[in-house]
Amino acid sequence: MPPQASLVTKLKVQLKLAIARLRMVQQRDEQLGKTHRRAMAQLLEAGKVDSATIRVEGIIRADITSELHEMLELYCELLLARAGLLEGPACDPGLEEAVKSIVYAAPKTEIKELGTVRLLLAEKYGKEFVLEAMDNADGKVNPKVVKKLSVEPPRQELVQGYLEEIAKAYGVDWPRRGAVTPPPPDLLDEDDGGGGDHDDDDNPSGGQAQKALEEPLVADNQAQTPARRQASRGEEELRRATNPPRGQLGGPRSPVTVTPPRMTTDNVHPKVTLGSVELKPNKKMEGAAAATASASSRRAAGAKEPEGSVPDISDLERRFAALKKR
Repeated sequence: MPPQASLVTKLKVQLKLAIARLRMVQQRDEQLGKTHRRAMAQLLEAGKVDSATIRVEGIIRADITSELHEMLELYCELLLARAGLLEGPACDPGLEEAVKSIVYAAPKTEIKELGTVRLLLAEKYGKEFVLEAMDNADGKVNPKVVKKLSVEPPRQELVQGYLEEIAKAYGVDWPRRGAVTPPPPDLLDEDDGGGGDHDDDDNPSGGQAQKALEEPLVADNQAQTPARRQASRGEEELRRATNPPRGQLGGPRSPVTVTPPRMTTDNVHPKVTLGSVELKPNKKMEGAAAATASASSRRAAGAKEPEGSVPDISDLERRFAALKKR
């Protein structure tokens, strides 16, 4: 076997090992992230905001590293899927971003398999290629990879957003929302009509007028209560029959499921948005609808269909019924 093919074979093996290692590290970091988030929620609930603000930077850095590992995993899968392009002596343009991003990021990660992949790529494409990728001289390295490998502290908006999302996920009231204060009694008295001293029986005003208007409504509601209760019970039984509980085995389930977006350092407050697209009939659809309408009107008037016209379903059913009678 020629040495070039042997090098590509080794590279494919190391790419598979790197993918497996990256997935395992991401699962480990995900479990640790849940534990750390729970600890942050406890700090926020105890009112230790300063301590939570400092410690949440570690969670942000761990999430950035996990996102970097996910991107490198995708690049390794890309090289593995396009392994045939690795046979050439020069780096293919379709693989240049993936190759240079791996070469740039491998020394800055804890994944040993990526280091081995980097050495094999350096052996294949030469020292100058590796130095150019390390310096990102031509800008071929993915900007997101460069950004996630930077050592800048997280922005204040990102820290605040992380704390808010952690508090929301664990049901912690943070930031503290002040209690709603009721309006002063003076305003309530003014709303009631300026006091009860000026009210009389002939000209009721304020609360008495409102009570007089509500009495017939209350009596009507009490008279219709049994019928409404029976109707509501019927609606509840129908809802239970058509929509069984989620955990019930054998019950119908919706074939469509929506996975909520995951919180990332680039999208701290993820939201599910649905775009509505208005469908308008084209000229062909409008022409077909007009032809159907005109055919129906001719049949209603007893007119004879022109030769070569396509009958509709009702006409075919009528002809089949006539044939069966014969």
